[in-house]
Amino acid sequence: MSFINDLGKIIFFLFLLLSAFLITAKSERKLPNYLFAAFLLISVIDLSGFFLTPSDNTMIKGFKLCSVLLQMPLYFLYVNAACYYNFTLRTKHLLHALPFLFFLLWFSITGISEQNNQVFDIVATVQYYFYIVAVFLVLRMFRKVYQENYSSNHHLTYKWLMQTTILFLIGNFFVLLRGFMKTDSFTFMYLYAFSSLFVLFIISWFVLNALYRPNLLAGINKDLIPIQQVDESQKEEPEQLKNLLKFMETEKPYLDDKLTLQKLAKQIDIPEKQLSGLINQHTGKHFFDFINEFRINKAKAILKDQPQLTVLEVLYEVGFNSKSSFYTAFKKETGVTPTDYRKSIV
Repeated sequence: MSFINDLGKIIFFLFLLLSAFLITAKSERKLPNYLFAAFLLISVIDLSGFFLTPSDNTMIKGFKLCSVLLQMPLYFLYVNAACYYNFTLRTKHLLHALPFLFFLLWFSITGISEQNNQVFDIVATVQYYFYIVAVFLVLRMFRKVYQENYSSNHHLTYKWLMQTTILFLIGNFFVLLRGFMKTDSFTFMYLYAFSSLFVLFIISWFVLNALYRPNLLAGINKDLIPIQQVDESQKEEPEQLKNLLKFMETEKPYLDDKLTLQKLAKQIDIPEKQLSGLINQHTGKHFFDFINEFRINKAKAILKDQPQLTVLEVLYEVGFNSKSSFYTAFKKETGVTPTDYRKSIV
């Protein structure tokens, strides 16, 4: 068991360092960093049980045990803060701590027995998957909103958070698996080492991405609503569509890498909801794809007419701000990469 204790100590102190790194790092948006640092610190309390001498104090033992009930609520709040730049913590968010407070009070009154532990384990498992589903729903809504209102690369935030959540889900599977094994078996120690290192890898990758790729935390407005919730009874005139397409061709607003639905609506002087419906009903596209179609067509023309420009120069010129988003959009529209497209027209 000394190996498990040593590994627990290493991960414990690495989590503390990563938490301190997040709290002290310079960032325009502090709340996501603070929430994830809190998630790591709560995880540290959970990990400390592997190598700290167990306390006889029921309250301390109960706090260590119950701290796991704060992990997923904190991650859920982190995802919200990462997705929406105007997300703030409010009094109602304290409701997420109710299961933690309930079991802490219950253990302090009735003690920590095997029967109580079984009930706690069931609740903790159900809570974990409840929040996993909640996170997926938040990400799904985030994806719908940015596609209908933004033209920049917020899909990178979605992709990154989705990948991390899936990795957390995989990590939890190994944690559940080792719960069915005897703690003194070789298989348990091997699985514990693997799952601990796997979680450490996820956390380290997550923190480094958050700190060195600040565009991932650009966020969008949480008050925007998906187009499906907009009243579609109002039918836009075909003339409005003609005016929109003419404006796109002549004024080229899509060259602005920060173009949003709100900006475009203001430029052509029609309400945002009306513009959303116009694009969706008459083109069958989200705002995100609608704008990217113009950008890709412009990029194709430049790749053909200006062979001296690099692909990187082209993507910035047509309104993209990252190579990955340009390549993804270009391949979605044409079926080939920009480099292959240029070769095919030479």
